[in-house]
Amino acid sequence: MRKVEVKPFNENWSLLFEEESKKLSGIFGDQVIEVHHIGSTAVPGLRAKPIIDMMPVVKNIESVEAYNEDMMAIGYEPKGENGIQERRYFQKGGDNRTHHVHVYQHGNNDIIRHLAFRDYLTAYPEKKKEYGDLKHELAKRYPYNIVAYMSGKEGLIKEIEKHALQWYVKNKSPC
Repeated sequence: MRKVEVKPFNENWSLLFEEESKKLSGIFGDQVIEVHHIGSTAVPGLRAKPIIDMMPVVKNIESVEAYNEDMMAIGYEPKGENGIQERRYFQKGGDNRTHHVHVYQHGNNDIIRHLAFRDYLTAYPEKKKEYGDLKHELAKRYPYNIVAYMSGKEGLIKEIEKHALQWYVKNKSPC
């Protein structure tokens, strides 16, 4: 059974992202447009489960299955959409998970949602602290119940996401 652990921010997370990003770019080749570091490990100073979330943006989401064997060769388990339409998901590390890969096609709205959440928490230290403290408390309360941990975060995530999307469109959008 996996234990839910939330750790203090680790500077090495960005290095682990860079290292793995190069591998993913090598696998997806000219199909990949860019690879983003997302999730809590991408927010400086935020407590997080020490799992690197990565978001390759590709030209054609339907092409991703062709790379499943290459992804398996570097330790990833292909999970298909895994509950989110138009995404392809991979995880690495089994019960000792180290990386999650969320692949989206260029233009998918979930790309902006992930980037807005990350950048908003980076820009607003009080929201980052509130979110980090909640995750820490939930991990202590539910160390072996990932469903309760995730459910406990949901309300705050939705609140932050709403503000983050408005902020992102106003401040970061290329328009």
